[in-house]
Amino acid sequence: MDMKKFKIGIFGCGRGMFVADQIKNNFSDEACVYALCDRRKDQLDKATENFPEALAFNNFDDFIECGMDAVVLANYFHEHAAFAIRALEKGIAVLSETTAAVTMKECVELVEAVERTGGKYTLAENYPFAAARLEMKRVYETGSLGKVMYGEGEYCHPSSIEEIRDLDPEEHHWRKYNPVTYYLTHSLAPLIHMTGALPVSVNARTCYDEGRAERINRKYNDVAAIMLLGMDNDSVFRITGCAMFASHGTWYRLACTDGAIETVRGNGSAVRLNYVPWNLPEGEEEEKIYCPTWQTNNELAEKAGHGGGDFWVVHNFLEYLKGNQGPDFDVYTATRMAATAIQAWRSVLNGSASYPIPDFRNKADRMAYANDNLTPLADDWGKGATLPQDSRMR
Repeated sequence: MDMKKFKIGIFGCGRGMFVADQIKNNFSDEACVYALCDRRKDQLDKATENFPEALAFNNFDDFIECGMDAVVLANYFHEHAAFAIRALEKGIAVLSETTAAVTMKECVELVEAVERTGGKYTLAENYPFAAARLEMKRVYETGSLGKVMYGEGEYCHPSSIEEIRDLDPEEHHWRKYNPVTYYLTHSLAPLIHMTGALPVSVNARTCYDEGRAERINRKYNDVAAIMLLGMDNDSVFRITGCAMFASHGTWYRLACTDGAIETVRGNGSAVRLNYVPWNLPEGEEEEKIYCPTWQTNNELAEKAGHGGGDFWVVHNFLEYLKGNQGPDFDVYTATRMAATAIQAWRSVLNGSASYPIPDFRNKADRMAYANDNLTPLADDWGKGATLPQDSRMR
């Protein structure tokens, strides 16, 4: 008997095409791109040229009724939660691009929708799946490094003025309003994936560049957020949001009781592993630098975007749909990360004060934030923001 092909809908034909291409090129025996949806005619037309067999829609209301099994939410950054909830209520599985939600109220509503419907939901965060970061997870999980005490995650993505204007051409595009704490999953998610530790508190401040907002036509002068997180295993993590300074790249470090492992700056495919000399595991060197590969599907991952992450996100999502594994980042972890971004911005606006990160598994935590709809993000008409976007506008 032929295995059922999952019918996948793509909502957002810009970033969504990375997922669509993975399905077409590597998973065509398991899934098909069944439907496409984008309100931008140019994006939808380009997508249908590459996927002529797919149904095409310019509005979500019709798209959600088309009979798909799962939807990839690759729409605008600040608009995922409401569409995820609608899909879940239709019995449609959800693969949501970052971030899961942009208000605490949305976090509560999303968690309750997953619980109410019993639907499948996972966050499409791809940065944990580069070979070097998976190697950090593998080594940490052996226990040879001991317990993590301190972790670091940096994501630096500077852009020229021309690149920035290309990314946010619309007058009230979300990137013009998005504070620098909000885009944190590329820094935080790999550390969570490696260690299983989750944030419980945050203190944050920003790096400021006076006049930058005017130069690039955005609403804020901050170029990076630096966040200190208290974790539920008593460790401390330091992460950035999307830092727009220095050279482009990422860096991760786990400092543990018996050693440390980190990616090598300037060579994201290499890791540096070292152990304390008085507790050196048998057969190990005190220090070594090496370039790991994926343990399976190496060639396919090597060809994929985001350091192999685009391949693994789709692979793992399909395995989740088949019931062979759980979600990479379930709704509780996804909303915990979203809440960290939200509370970190409040910390910035209030003198780097410490803010708690709720656990939305707990009904009491949900009740405390069920009506918390404060947001620095505006709608398509530039309205609706209830918090400043610039750290010095408080």
